[in-house]
Amino acid sequence: MSRPLLAASRLATALTAVGAWWRGCHWRSAGVETPCAPALERSWLRPWDHLPKRSAGADFTRADYAAARARAREVARATLGDALWAQLQRQGYLDVPSTCQPGLTYRLRVGRRIEVRCAPGVRSPWPALYLCINPTYPLPEAEFFAQLYLYVRDREDLVRRVAAPQPWDQALGRTF
Repeated sequence: MSRPLLAASRLATALTAVGAWWRGCHWRSAGVETPCAPALERSWLRPWDHLPKRSAGADFTRADYAAARARAREVARATLGDALWAQLQRQGYLDVPSTCQPGLTYRLRVGRRIEVRCAPGVRSPWPALYLCINPTYPLPEAEFFAQLYLYVRDREDLVRRVAAPQPWDQALGRTF
């Protein structure tokens, strides 16, 4: 076996071992798992700064990503309801009017920053056109979108307090 192939093989073996160890630590810290009831995942209790952007971790397989995204679409559809879900699928965004400032609208798009839109003559409270809010831990884009929709609709005061104004649009960092 050539030297680069041997190194790649060793790396793959090491990553598999680390992934197994990581999963074992995760379940021990989250609670007791049984075949009928998996342990409650409490992702917000762990630090996530070590992960690269748009990643759920080295031990997450393609099948894991596909399953997480499928569940996220189900959660988003159930959260938004069929009418808003269909509108999101058709338009690619949802506009949420501000309850704090007439003439201000938040345009939400899956996996993107919040776009602040103002009617003519209305002044934005931010110096930039986009607001950045990232989840604390990695989440599928559709699931975070549903959470963000509820926050903007029901807790605009909190969004206005924590959102970071940004001069450009960009994909969110902790979604996949």
